[in-house]
Amino acid sequence: MKTPILGGAYVARSINAADNRLVNLFPEAVPEGSGGKEGGFLSRCPGLVVQTTVGSGPIRGLWQYNGYAYAVSGTEVYKITSAYVATKLGDVTGTGPVSMVDNGTQLFIACNPDAYIYNDSTTVFAQITDIDFPGAVTVGYLDGYFVFNEPDSQKFWVTSLLDGTSVDPLDFASAEGYPDDIVSLNVNHREIWLFGNNSIEVWYNAGTPDFPMARIQGAFMELGCEAAYSVAKLDNALYWLGSDARGRGMVYRSNGYNFTRVSTHAIEYEIQSYGDISDAIGYTYQQAGHAFYVLTFPGANKTWCYDVATQLWHERASFQNGQFGRHRSNCQMAYNNHVVVGDYQNGNLYAFDLDSFTTEFALLLESGSLLLLENGDPITLESTSGSLDKWLRSWRALATGTNNLKRTAQHSLQLDCEAGVGLTSGQGSDPQVLLRWSDDGGHTWSNYHSRTMGATGEYGQRVIWRRLGMTEKLRDRVYEVTGTDPVKIVIMGAELFVTPTSA
Repeated sequence: MKTPILGGAYVARSINAADNRLVNLFPEAVPEGSGGKEGGFLSRCPGLVVQTTVGSGPIRGLWQYNGYAYAVSGTEVYKITSAYVATKLGDVTGTGPVSMVDNGTQLFIACNPDAYIYNDSTTVFAQITDIDFPGAVTVGYLDGYFVFNEPDSQKFWVTSLLDGTSVDPLDFASAEGYPDDIVSLNVNHREIWLFGNNSIEVWYNAGTPDFPMARIQGAFMELGCEAAYSVAKLDNALYWLGSDARGRGMVYRSNGYNFTRVSTHAIEYEIQSYGDISDAIGYTYQQAGHAFYVLTFPGANKTWCYDVATQLWHERASFQNGQFGRHRSNCQMAYNNHVVVGDYQNGNLYAFDLDSFTTEFALLLESGSLLLLENGDPITLESTSGSLDKWLRSWRALATGTNNLKRTAQHSLQLDCEAGVGLTSGQGSDPQVLLRWSDDGGHTWSNYHSRTMGATGEYGQRVIWRRLGMTEKLRDRVYEVTGTDPVKIVIMGAELFVTPTSA
């Protein structure tokens, strides 16, 4: 029988009800009628290939325009060529994420509260010192104007036309449909979305002489935003971490002048367990036809990812000292024909690469123990797997609704995966898949049992485990497969040979 290994992440409030974890793997559907072996498969998330290092980090923001990339690394701003040669432009304040946008000539960097302008024509980088500038949290661009929200207020402002250094003291308006402060703003389809804690208003450029922007009548939502930097644009819509007068922690997508919930009960329970989630950071990207919304919670050391193509969630994670943690990416830009992300701990810029399966950490075998080097500095691991890119999938052995609460003899489990993916040498030359299981709903687990996926060219290698015992206790079983070798992982399904008993 086929065991339901495919699908997204869903770990319920009670793991006895659902314990489907998916880490560093994402599902892809195979269209009906396309001749696919199955209706979908699980594919390994992209690895991180270092492009350059700028400053000491962390990378707080990325932007590209006019053929150059711009990075805020710690308190320094860099301009980067297509050959990844970085030149420092100047210094900024703050430690958190920054918001960046350009008008074709000027780059506006909002550091909350300070802001800075780099002029690509004059090569001048300077802080905005206009006496009327009130500070900026997030910034957008609309019809020649920079648009930004003032910290801790209901006000949003526009700069002078095509000049971010100049601010008129009367060029502001207030979002007053609900008495909450503006948390964040984003310009989408030439409309300004103003996110409060409990409400959203949408404005447009009406071209009026005193103040050019005007409220769109009827474009008001009684739903707000919990985290200023969670708002991100994707697939002709906006995504954000929501809040309102009734609660917080759901993830939404805009739908016209309305919204659609995209998070699940399991994701929402997880998010709401984190405590303070106002530090959440969201970014979006597309690769190989998938459009992803990546949402990181720095305080909880956790990263979640929503795939618009399948409408399913999975975890993105780094793996250090034997533990999963938040993904290393902190922000994103499309540059130089790559999806480029910045590291939250150092000054590295990486390219997402679907054909690379490590985070470019060097291996060193010293005194009989395996160490890892990150930029020359050793990292101690509890595991000697030699990879910081661990993948994992857990799922219930029996399909939904088929467990009759009788014991079963689990004779064998065969993983239907792409075999023969081993590397020519080093770690990954004999790639291993580890299997363990739980007979009490996912509370306790067996030991790991290892099988090879086959050396290079061993395409017929079967990945199969036998003599898996009886299901006792709850008459239930959860399986988990995982691995750390830097090789391609594609899982089409799994076949379970099981015999029911009469008890």
